[in-house]
Amino acid sequence: MWEIKKFSELTTKELFEILYLRTKIFVVDQKRIYQEVDDQDLHSIHIFDMVDGKIAAYARVFSQDNKVSFGRVVTEPSFRGQGLGNELMKHVLKVIHDEFPNREIEIEAQAQVQGFYENFSFEAQGDTFIFQHTPHIKMTHAAISA
Repeated sequence: MWEIKKFSELTTKELFEILYLRTKIFVVDQKRIYQEVDDQDLHSIHIFDMVDGKIAAYARVFSQDNKVSFGRVVTEPSFRGQGLGNELMKHVLKVIHDEFPNREIEIEAQAQVQGFYENFSFEAQGDTFIFQHTPHIKMTHAAISA
């Protein structure tokens, strides 16, 4: 079941499952050493799908420099290939439409998933760069009208 919550609305169990999945994928599986949990979590809208008490897919949306951004987009490996990434992006874009209308969207996507975001009308800007030990690309999307 898809959930959309501010940080203060997350249960302890939901927060644990979110942080567990993010650390598993972005730190352990990708062999990256960085501060995965950051202050942005406190100010984000958290979007996730829970299946049998575990996070199946997750992202966070937040305001940044008069634009809107999102990140930590992840699907639990055992749930990949079932379309959850596409469903998650539909929820992300709806939250942006509802909470941040008429604001340009700017993300820093891992280069390996650039094509995924292009499917949702994101456009690459500039060259790839290294962020948190991984190649990324800045991508933008036109503001979504209210």
